[in-house]
Amino acid sequence: MNIYKINSIGELIKDNPYVGRGIVIGKTEDSKKAAIAYFIMGRSENSRNRIFTVKNGEVYTEPFDASKVEDPSLIIYAALRSFENKLIVTNGDQTDTIYDFISEGKSFTEALTTREFEPDAPNFTPRISGMLTFENGDFSYEMSILKSIDETGSDCARYSYSYPSKAGLGHFIHTYVTDGNPIPTFQGEPERVAVPNSIDEFTETLWTNLNENNKISLYVRYVNLENGEAEERLINKNN
Repeated sequence: MNIYKINSIGELIKDNPYVGRGIVIGKTEDSKKAAIAYFIMGRSENSRNRIFTVKNGEVYTEPFDASKVEDPSLIIYAALRSFENKLIVTNGDQTDTIYDFISEGKSFTEALTTREFEPDAPNFTPRISGMLTFENGDFSYEMSILKSIDETGSDCARYSYSYPSKAGLGHFIHTYVTDGNPIPTFQGEPERVAVPNSIDEFTETLWTNLNENNKISLYVRYVNLENGEAEERLINKNN
């Protein structure tokens, strides 16, 4: 087993009916750009009734059909926000928690010690988060997963990871292993994945290989490390 293998993200997610929500952070092969991707999937009507919207450079989940919303608490949130030289991406309202903490001079990890997995028994969906810090024409990034320590949700296990950026390398963390009842929680470290130079290639690889029935929305952003300019791609299954 080669622990340093860099996988194709398409190969990791194809034929998998349900990886849930996923975050990818990494650097393009030419070392010129930071790459961020966030996608959501859903099985219930409430979960599938969503779209991504972009407002002033921030990404939000919103209901596609407001009349069908059953419980907005876990499906409507800011998924991506920035503060100064930091870019935050998460699968829930912990985006705002991290934003508030770093705006007060505290850390990504400190913010997440105040949060835990989602209260959606029996799945206890993990909260996954990432943050990029841009500095001196480069960046580093952190990732986190908060998940139940047991099948009863008695307590929270918190895992944090910190990475320097390396050309062509990204890390992928997602909420679930695959479909199930209850849905099995993601295990192990964030997976190593290749990050191509082309945002369109990366976007297409992700969207094409996510399960057709369960995929909902995908957002991808590439940030030019020289001038800070951003390219973005947004796909909503509900149009």
